[in-house]
Amino acid sequence: MVKKNRPRKGSLAYSPRKRSSSEVPRVRAYPEKDENRLLGFVGYKAGMTDVVMVDDRPNSMTEGTEISVPATVIETPEVIATKIRGYRDTQHGMRPLVEAEAEEFDLIEEESNEGNIDELRVTIKTSPELVSGIPKKKPDMMEIPLGGTLESQIEYAKKILGEKIKVSEIFENGVYVDVSAVTKGKGTEGPVKRWGVKIQDRKSQRKGKGRHIGNLGPWHPTHVRWQVPQTGQKGYHQRTELNKRILMIDEDASKINPDGGFTQYGEIENEYILLKGSVPGPTKRMVRIRDAIRPKGVEGQVELKHVSTESKQGV
Repeated sequence: MVKKNRPRKGSLAYSPRKRSSSEVPRVRAYPEKDENRLLGFVGYKAGMTDVVMVDDRPNSMTEGTEISVPATVIETPEVIATKIRGYRDTQHGMRPLVEAEAEEFDLIEEESNEGNIDELRVTIKTSPELVSGIPKKKPDMMEIPLGGTLESQIEYAKKILGEKIKVSEIFENGVYVDVSAVTKGKGTEGPVKRWGVKIQDRKSQRKGKGRHIGNLGPWHPTHVRWQVPQTGQKGYHQRTELNKRILMIDEDASKINPDGGFTQYGEIENEYILLKGSVPGPTKRMVRIRDAIRPKGVEGQVELKHVSTESKQGV
């Protein structure tokens, strides 16, 4: 008889598959930009819709024609720049050197004149109280670096410190961005759903229980390797998806709010971003957006023909 065998599925690249320590995603790298602005922003996932746009991808079979694509709506209320932190590049990487609020900005300029600062980062405070669909009032704090030279960073940081910043001041229509979010949690799952191992056939089962692996490994050495697929946490992991194109940035909520509001979210009341494709995480999850670190594809103004505002209730 043919031997039934196949390697176990599921990538080991994301191991260990444990719960994320925080619902606020951590962004470890940013691209270098010449513009004087923040290199990222933050928003909340409201839901999805579908749009009709003109395909501007070169050499595409549908180039120049109208196509229907799914899109994710992210509400992006304004954030507030609360502090400026100066970093110094050491043999152990970037280390914070000085931190200043609006009335203490002279400390940043003094350290910069002495040549001790190599990079500036802005500490921003979110505004969840402006979002009706988020059952949260306490703001989150996070750091975002600045683009441009150090001298231009100092001038820009001095201008925005203590001020409100909108997403339309950071990104433009048609550019590519990367999004990071914590995925939907699914709790404890067995190896079949968690790793995709094969369900045992009838002759291999014991007492009708075939949703487990054949064995944990050899008797000697008496050690279970971490590569063995086992029961454990599934979901609630931080994931980053690259090259999501911005289809629209607007503050007119009537263009995007569906009849009855977004399911389990409500209506959008602030500025928002429309991204092509899907985004990790469930509704109401925080999403961090940065400039694409490896941009791929054509950029430019997107020609939108139609944005669906039909009711999503019952879909």
